[in-house]
Amino acid sequence: MKKLLLVVLFGIFPSILLQAQETSVKGIVKESNSTDPIPEVIVSVEGTKISTLTDSAGSFELHGEIPYGEQILTLIKSGFISKRYPIVINEGKVLNLEDLFLETDSSLAINLSTISLSDDELNADNSGADNISGLLQSSMDIFSRTAAFEFSSSFFRVRGLDSENGTVLINGIRMNKMYNGRPQWSNWGGLNDVDNNQILTTGLNPSSYTFGGPLGTSNIDMRASGYRKGGRVTYSASNRSYTNRLIGTYATGELEGGWSLAVSIARRWGEEGYQDATLYDSNSFFASIEKKFNDKHAINFTSIYTPNRRGKSSPNTQEVYDLKGIKYNEYWGMQSGSMRNSRIRRIEEPISILSHYWTINEKTTLNTNIAYQFGELGNSRLDWGGSDLDDGNNPIGRGANPSPTYYQKLPSYYLRNDPNDYEGAYKAEKEFINNGQINWDDLYEANITNTQNGGNAIFALYEDRSDDKEFTANTIFDTELSENITLNAAVSYKNLRSSNFAQVIDLLGAETFLDVDGFADVFYNEDGTVNTDAIQNDTNNPFRLVQEGDKFRYNYNLYANTIQGFTQLQFKYNKIDFFLAGSIAKTSYQREGLYNNGGFPDEGSYGKGRKVNFDGFGAKGGFTYKFSGKHLFNANAGYLQKAPTLRNTFSNPRENHDIIGDRTNITLSEELIKSADASYIFRSPIVNARLTAYYNKVENASEVSFYYADGVGGDNNAFVQEILQGVEKLNIGTEIGLEAQVTPTIKLKGAAAIGQFTYDNNPNLYVTTEPGRGGNIEGADSYLGELFTQGYYNFGKAYLKDYKLAAGPHKAYSLGFEYRDPDYWWFGATANFFSEAYADVSNFARTSNFTTDYDGIIFDDYDPVIARELLRQEKFDNYMVVNLVGGKSWKVDDYYIGFFASINNLFDTMYKSGGFEQARAANYRELRDDKQLDTRVFGNKYWYGRGTNFFLNLYLRF
Repeated sequence: MKKLLLVVLFGIFPSILLQAQETSVKGIVKESNSTDPIPEVIVSVEGTKISTLTDSAGSFELHGEIPYGEQILTLIKSGFISKRYPIVINEGKVLNLEDLFLETDSSLAINLSTISLSDDELNADNSGADNISGLLQSSMDIFSRTAAFEFSSSFFRVRGLDSENGTVLINGIRMNKMYNGRPQWSNWGGLNDVDNNQILTTGLNPSSYTFGGPLGTSNIDMRASGYRKGGRVTYSASNRSYTNRLIGTYATGELEGGWSLAVSIARRWGEEGYQDATLYDSNSFFASIEKKFNDKHAINFTSIYTPNRRGKSSPNTQEVYDLKGIKYNEYWGMQSGSMRNSRIRRIEEPISILSHYWTINEKTTLNTNIAYQFGELGNSRLDWGGSDLDDGNNPIGRGANPSPTYYQKLPSYYLRNDPNDYEGAYKAEKEFINNGQINWDDLYEANITNTQNGGNAIFALYEDRSDDKEFTANTIFDTELSENITLNAAVSYKNLRSSNFAQVIDLLGAETFLDVDGFADVFYNEDGTVNTDAIQNDTNNPFRLVQEGDKFRYNYNLYANTIQGFTQLQFKYNKIDFFLAGSIAKTSYQREGLYNNGGFPDEGSYGKGRKVNFDGFGAKGGFTYKFSGKHLFNANAGYLQKAPTLRNTFSNPRENHDIIGDRTNITLSEELIKSADASYIFRSPIVNARLTAYYNKVENASEVSFYYADGVGGDNNAFVQEILQGVEKLNIGTEIGLEAQVTPTIKLKGAAAIGQFTYDNNPNLYVTTEPGRGGNIEGADSYLGELFTQGYYNFGKAYLKDYKLAAGPHKAYSLGFEYRDPDYWWFGATANFFSEAYADVSNFARTSNFTTDYDGIIFDDYDPVIARELLRQEKFDNYMVVNLVGGKSWKVDDYYIGFFASINNLFDTMYKSGGFEQARAANYRELRDDKQLDTRVFGNKYWYGRGTNFFLNLYLRF
């Protein structure tokens, strides 16, 4: 017994004593203003793999091999200012930090409350305005936040890439559209109070949810249990996109029985934003309810509905801006005393997500989600091709282009035709300055008069509609294989049925509209009679008269399916972390024509076309080496093979089944992306800095464009579809971000993006049009005969190599400071400088068509020196904008009141934020003659950035 007692005393007790003396760190994290505990704060020791999350009481405790001596404890949570506390770890001691405080990041709140260009959609329908500010807004990294909030208003694109290269998820469900690969930000716009719980990974860094792309991933967590108890009411005023905004949000926290509920309702509205007549009318509804059954199982249902309407603004030539100013918008006119915009973008696509969360054990979780999104997206515009029929069934009576900026209405047109016609130019100038908007009364008068004479509508307002039904299911698995190794895996399935058609929404005083192609050339049969099939939009319903609410022009379905698998291993050690990830995917697309188009009859357009299939494979890996807690080196590399988007698969789905490459026998295949980056990171209690170098190469991409071209083979013209195939793009550059807490209240911050984004090859270009359509073909042989009689022609190489990509400024710099007073008021200012921005070039003007006449022979007056100057890409002027921001908050009993405000572009700097070459001057002679004019008729079109603008926000939190 004595021996046994000695064993207990000298064996078990010392082990208990050693356990009691194990080195650990514990504490409680609270909000500085309210002293309320903050759950789910990431607490970690820098330079180690040791981290944890605070519980519902804000408490945490860190165990493990914590290095002794001076260390840095980091506290991170979205919506709060990250903190880095110096601590000292002593062997066998418990470090009790008691209360640690995080301050609500009011500067983040103001930025989240503004509308980025991706939501404005100031650019063309297909996007040049999209950026990735929404993908970066939750980042704690100084460069990423600067890019999101300081650079985005200048059309800046991180690393020169579109947002399709980043993945956005809500509750683990991928939100990127299958049509163009981009997230549709307005589907959750206005829900600023509930969409800021984001888990972000930048670049190729590992994500636990999905493989991602070169721009990283962002998962917006909208679980009801993730919102702390309380409510918030916010009112905002601005002159940017909308003029007023009102938001109400409330969350219950976890109730008895394991239930949680969060709701948010918002409205944003305004008759016009910064540009003329850009109305904004948006409502947002959010509800999330969760039931926690026990410690292992929980089910959450999230529903989002954000119907919105926005008036578009037009790109304009410099001639138009000089006459009317940078706020001018050609799309509107006065009607009955109110501004009426003909170009309205309307979106109603509610989202429902059902999620099951299973904590299998303390190391393993399984999250399964199903989602359904449906609704409609419409873009309205005017149709002036309304026709009647003569005795021979020949369409007659087409209207004139109602656009006030149509080139034949501007002064430059008169001087082009006659350099001495100053009278005509003067009258045109005065008319445009004094009026210069759509004349709705004239459109109604023309329609009513034609109807009274037994005719149909000449003008109509219609919508291009896409009504989608999308089902998604996925399951996400995470497990700790060991103390150092974590396995992430996911499988997802997505099915899309997209119904696409044009719909009449207003016949402008008339009752019927003749559904034929009023712009088509007339074909004649051998007996001399008109071939009426060729002008039909649907030969199954010839000469159909449509009314308001009817479908017309085109009608087809697109079907898409994709299944994807992803797996990833993450290894974390004291000195080095590294990961390996792979993905595979199978994608299929198919078109079903519901109209039998007269230009591509029967199997060319009607019924189901052939199904096209793509395989996808991705691999990436990277590591982080920790020289010390302050100095780190990170490097990543990836290879991604992915299916082209729906938009870049079909050459002209409104009229036919053609898949890109069908006409040239070049098989459409997967797009390839090769990407790499390397970063040096410095972290200390005072200074945070990151220097990154990156490389991104896109290969085998395809692009489709639609436009009306003058100078196709000499002096012919045509409405064409331009297909670029085998495009390569090279994006290289560096990113620098630095912030220094020079005093407890003053922080200095700076960022720089220095890039070069270029075409890296001469891709193949071919043009398609409807057979026989495209103007006068008399005397045409060679390729013109093929183009205008067969409907396509391969122009071979488009000489684009080394031309700059229109990806916003290639170089951007920011320098600023922030002052935060202990009495909870703050103020900041930044100066931002931009350079190396370019107009998008016309691809068609860089083909053999530029140098050759209709007979295929080089123009006899062609001068290569002049040609090089004509094709020189326009580089925009450098510019600088200064932004101010500040705010104050108070605690009154149990309520928190605050405001913040910002003034952007303080000194009202005028700058071009984007632009493109018009494709109408398609050959040497057309472009030479146009550029010789004092004012070009077909000059580049531009978007200008906003002048001085403001945002004011008032809130009450309880």
